Formats: sequence, C-alpha cells, structure tokens
Amino acid sequence: MSCRLWDVRNLSSSIAVLKGQIGAIRSLRFTTDGRFLAMAEPADFVHIFDVYQDFTKSQEIDIFGEIAGISFSPDTEALFIGVADRTYGSLLEYNRCRGDKVEVEAPINIG
Repeated sequence: MSCRLWDVRNLSSSIAVLKGQIGAIRSLRFTTDGRFLAMAEPADFVHIFDVYQDFTKSQEIDIFGEIAGISFSPDTEALFIGVADRTYGSLLEYNRCRGDKVEVEAPINIG
C-alpha cells in the first residue's frame, strides 16, 4: 500500500508517494516544525520521513500489535505510538536522537 502527499497549491501532481509494508496508511502526523512526517500502518509499522530531504531519508519502527494512533510531542523531541493489541496494549515513547553521538553513561566500577 502507499500514501500520496499533495501540495494544495499545486494539485496537478503529488509531491511524494510513500510506501508501507502491510496495509493502508491509517495516520499521518507532522512535527510542529515541519521537519518530520510520521506515517502509521494499521499494525506493526510506523515510518518517519525527513521532509527536508524530500522524503528520501526515513526510519522504520517495527513493533508488535495494532496501532491505535501516533503523535509527536509539542517540542518535537518524542514520538508516541499507541498500541491497541488486547494482550500487549501500551503507549510507546521514542525520543529523538540529535547528531551522530549517542551519550552513554560510563559504567560504575565497584570493588
């Protein structure tokens, strides 16, 4: 399945065609700064696209269960995914990583 994005100022052609894995796209959410677009399928997959890179760079989040909804935090630092599965129902939070460095605390040496 796929999702077409249109610019309402020019409806003669779509600006992007975004492909999913298993089903019709159920939800689209932009960050408040317009940098990223999250796209949720009915189950198992959420895709995040970089709008500034013309949707060519993306990340796929593979989870287990039916997706109830998605939302970015107002400061664009977190993505929330609601999982509506009867057994594994949950609210998942993914935090944004900035730059190439991931800070890891040094282990504590005991004894």
